[in-house]
Amino acid sequence: MMKGKKFLALGLVVAMTGSMIAGCGGSSGSNGDSNSAGGTETAAKDEKQGGEVELELFSTKTENADILQKMIDGFMEENPDIKVTLTSESDAATVLKTRLTKNDIPEIVAMGGDSNYTELQSAGVLLDLSGEDFVSDVQEAYLDMVYDVNVDKEQTAYGIPYATNASGVLYNEDLFAQAGVEVPKTWSEFQDVVAKLQEAGITPFELTFADSWTCLPPWNSMAPVIPDANFTDDRKAGSVTFAGTHDEVVEKYLWILDYAQEDFMGTTYTDGNAAFANGSAAMMINGNWAISEFLNTNPDMNVNMFAFPSVDDESKNTVTSGVDVLLAVSNQGTDEQQEAAKEFIRYALKPEVAQSYIDDQFAFSAVNGVEQTNETVSGVAKDIANGKVSNFPDHYYPNGFDLSTILQQCALNKVNGMDNAENISETLTSCDEQYDVANVE
Repeated sequence: MMKGKKFLALGLVVAMTGSMIAGCGGSSGSNGDSNSAGGTETAAKDEKQGGEVELELFSTKTENADILQKMIDGFMEENPDIKVTLTSESDAATVLKTRLTKNDIPEIVAMGGDSNYTELQSAGVLLDLSGEDFVSDVQEAYLDMVYDVNVDKEQTAYGIPYATNASGVLYNEDLFAQAGVEVPKTWSEFQDVVAKLQEAGITPFELTFADSWTCLPPWNSMAPVIPDANFTDDRKAGSVTFAGTHDEVVEKYLWILDYAQEDFMGTTYTDGNAAFANGSAAMMINGNWAISEFLNTNPDMNVNMFAFPSVDDESKNTVTSGVDVLLAVSNQGTDEQQEAAKEFIRYALKPEVAQSYIDDQFAFSAVNGVEQTNETVSGVAKDIANGKVSNFPDHYYPNGFDLSTILQQCALNKVNGMDNAENISETLTSCDEQYDVANVE
């Protein structure tokens, strides 16, 4: 569930790709057609409606439309002079690109903290929210993630982290108990657990590599931990390569494949989730978003999650957790619209509102003091609350760098009998070649 940068700031040409997991669409009900000279048409409309300020909230996730609408309804009940219209349809990338080229920018954008956000931020169309009092309501670890994906790592809050997610190892508690194993904290312990599961006749991993995006979670867990911490900056600058820095990542990636079900390359995410829910394997490497799928199939499943133990130094192993939703404000609207948009963010950050969002979406919160208490993620909740997290590394990669397809080919090479050393070399060479093509300013 998870899921090149030519950006002309004046032309607002956004080279967005399909990396957004779920999309949104058209300008239905929006007043975003105000012009760059200060929103004359919108101001006239507001005056005609007796001073009511109109905002459009543009969401890049269709699956959160219902809870966002509930938030909007609650906000408008408290602020009857502000009208908020939600836009949440399919094909978000294309729609947002088209609207940006027309300077038709939604007053509020709810989107992920990835390279798509970076493109908006680099275009100069987002309002600096750093001076707002509500910034202190957000966990510093997630603010840092937003700063990290700003152009030149500018320490400015152009987006407010709101909801987060987590990727790691999902595991069947009953199968762990059957094999007499406990949650591993290090790579060596992880290997021991896999061996004991096999001895007990239990398949260690259910993988769903027929869907290429599901090839990313193992990489996203190991890549923030094993290579040097400055890798993403250095790779962007061209001073390092994937080859020579990510060999251990791919080596361990290939090791995992040895302990998956037989037809992992032909198993889809949907089918694999159903099989895993019914006890086909002890572990799946993916994110919290998959848990609801398991429970829809088998409500009695005892599932939990732990941080992927990438190395033998337990202190270095982190939960891969990124900003799934941040709230950004356009700087193109009227002063009244910008102030109203800030009020909406202030409302959204209220603990009870933020709690209702993460409960509905089975997500985690970037808001201080708001915790996901569901038992199925209790194994990672403490690490997330304490900020022992690493961002998804693919949030730092340029659009157009199709890592999921590279990793899917790596897995296929393994199935077809390619020597591991040759496979590692070929995979990392492909990473470097495709990264260089995509890494265009």
